[in-house]
Amino acid sequence: MSFFLNQKTLLCLAILFSIISEAKAQFLSQIGIKDSVYSEVLEESRVFYVQFPEGFDPESDRKYPIAFILDGENLLPALSVTQRFYMGGFLPDMILIGVSNQENRTRDLTPSVVEPSYGPNGEADQFLRFVGEELIPYVEENYPASDYRTLIGHSYGGLFSIYTLIHQPELFENYLAIDPSLDWDDQLMLKQAKEVFSKKSLEGKSLYVSLSGQLHMQKPEMTIENVMQDDSEFTLFARSNIAFSEFIRANSGEGLDFDWDFFPIDLHGTVPLPSLRNGLISLFDWFQMERVELFNIPETPKEDLLELMNYRAEKLEAHFGYPEPPFPEDLMTMSGYMSMDRGQMEKAKMFFEQGIHYFPKSANLYDSMADYYEANDDPKSALEFVKKAYEISGSDYHKNRIEELALKIK
Repeated sequence: MSFFLNQKTLLCLAILFSIISEAKAQFLSQIGIKDSVYSEVLEESRVFYVQFPEGFDPESDRKYPIAFILDGENLLPALSVTQRFYMGGFLPDMILIGVSNQENRTRDLTPSVVEPSYGPNGEADQFLRFVGEELIPYVEENYPASDYRTLIGHSYGGLFSIYTLIHQPELFENYLAIDPSLDWDDQLMLKQAKEVFSKKSLEGKSLYVSLSGQLHMQKPEMTIENVMQDDSEFTLFARSNIAFSEFIRANSGEGLDFDWDFFPIDLHGTVPLPSLRNGLISLFDWFQMERVELFNIPETPKEDLLELMNYRAEKLEAHFGYPEPPFPEDLMTMSGYMSMDRGQMEKAKMFFEQGIHYFPKSANLYDSMADYYEANDDPKSALEFVKKAYEISGSDYHKNRIEELALKIK
């Protein structure tokens, strides 16, 4: 009977979550491009939404890390806002994939069959096959996706994220489980983690888990300090999360990079927003910029800045597995012009040269280098760089500038 009470509680949460999801899905036309793929595994068409990073150029050959978020019709807007505010300094530019789970959610995201139930459940193995064998290949074939991937899920989605880490960890580099339903089937994921993690290395993988402040379904006075002493069904959800996290932390020597957060003022339905912020920053802590203050100190030698750029480029390539610019194009350009304003011409040239090296198809950077040469009374060199800018842009602005510089040379 106690298990029935727990399932009833979860059903109420699932119904509430479904209502919220349906209400917010109407806004997705403003957040992501709707796409779908037919699944031979599931024998049905599956909808997902694609959100490109700001400044995305469809003509570029650049590939992006991918973040897949389950319950995308509800959570993609929150992920998109988080990405927009923290990209560059904290997070890399990423393509966001919001996977719809409006239909057959419990069936797809739960790892085992339980009774009594309120509908089909326990087919996470099939949904994982769909993700690995059909969805990811489709995304990589139709979008500029790299093979550096992050999986994000909330509640049952968080349960599925951890299930994926346990059973097919190679699919993703990062796993973000928001208030995951780890009480499912008598803490099945904790049991499987204890069995599996002792047999395989998770070197290079990262996991972030969060817990909301809704520790007891009837007693708001329950605290993180005493919840583990309660043995009722009403705290099983929280206790399962804590027990799993304590096990992972104690066994982090297996190579898994692990972090956990508790959000005491948040409920199960509100915890995704702070979890996305903290979780992504934690998973990508290695991406955060080093010594950014050096760019603002006029006395910093250009050699030190170049060394910092080279170090960062090597670090990013080591993590992503492919070359990645150490800094955004805008930062390279801005730093170059800021150096010119200070009269530090060699430093400005270094920034523009590095910008062209990392963004060879940027007309703006070739045009900026032309500004550098023109400021140094070298219109001939300026003309050569404007010509390169015009080859890329074909714009009237660059065409007119070519004519103006040609007159100066005569």
